[in-house]
Amino acid sequence: MKFDVTIFPDDLNKAANIAKTIEDYGFDGLWTSEAAHNPFLPLTHAASATQRIMLGTAVAIAFPRSPMVTAQIAWDLAAQSNGRFILGLGTQVKAHITKRFSSEWSAPAPRLKEYIESLRSIWASFKNGGSLRYTGEHYRFTLMTPFFNPGPIPAADPPIYIAGVNEALCRLAGEMCQGFHVHPFHTVRYLKELIIPNIETGAGRANRSRGDVSMTCAVFVVTGKDKAEIQNNSMMVRSQIAFYASTPSYSTVMQMHGWQDLHEQLNLMSREGRWFEMGELISDDMLNEFAVVAPIDELAGAVHARYDGLLDRVGYYFPFTPDEADKAIVWRTAVDTFSHT
Repeated sequence: MKFDVTIFPDDLNKAANIAKTIEDYGFDGLWTSEAAHNPFLPLTHAASATQRIMLGTAVAIAFPRSPMVTAQIAWDLAAQSNGRFILGLGTQVKAHITKRFSSEWSAPAPRLKEYIESLRSIWASFKNGGSLRYTGEHYRFTLMTPFFNPGPIPAADPPIYIAGVNEALCRLAGEMCQGFHVHPFHTVRYLKELIIPNIETGAGRANRSRGDVSMTCAVFVVTGKDKAEIQNNSMMVRSQIAFYASTPSYSTVMQMHGWQDLHEQLNLMSREGRWFEMGELISDDMLNEFAVVAPIDELAGAVHARYDGLLDRVGYYFPFTPDEADKAIVWRTAVDTFSHT
């Protein structure tokens, strides 16, 4: 199992130094996400400052971008990083696609399948210099002239990881992708009973196996130097869990554990704006299902023990912050633990 970190740089001028620090620590990979900032831009800085670690998006939102735009960005990053770039894609939910991005929404799994097929057709045109021909229900690409073709690169096509929670996207990952971003809002039971079996089902359709799909996740953790600090940290994580537990898109996890009534209660509270009260409804049992709870010096070992044989890459659901000295032991312990297991 490899250990990765996530960064949320609010200043692109710091991204290169952060990436170099991450590589010097000994981590295996660096992920960025599409939240308040563009997920691709920090990786251009990271690629120029590092030599070894994998660099990827966890995730970039697919549908607001034409596959041609994404294909070109990914191609350039793969070339710049000498093949160390992973293209992680997510679908988001309808409200964000239509209201925040002002883009079209349709059933996500079929659309994302065409998106991936489009990317690979475009990359084939880049590599071979041939005509571009892809026609689907949602995407159609029939023009590529030499002036707009970047040409082949020494690296292989960027591996594609997708994110998902429910059956259809898990099966799509198994069928077509090199990796799958497991949502942090999951339980071990959900991994074993829904995510992995559906990835295996999808893989079987394409004569692939579960081993062809790298499973990765930034997991919820609760930690601290003492009981008081752990208790304080637990309140923040309970709030995160409550937010996801209130969201209809993630209700499958709640249903599996018999928590549907709580999901409906949390959903009502979220619509009433009672955000600060919601975390109080997350019991200790629920917290321990969704998060790894352990003191700082035991955290990495506890994460490894929980996900050994289930995940291939793992990290913590908080960003790497090299300027926070009190977190240095968290990162050092993770490197030491995962490099010796």
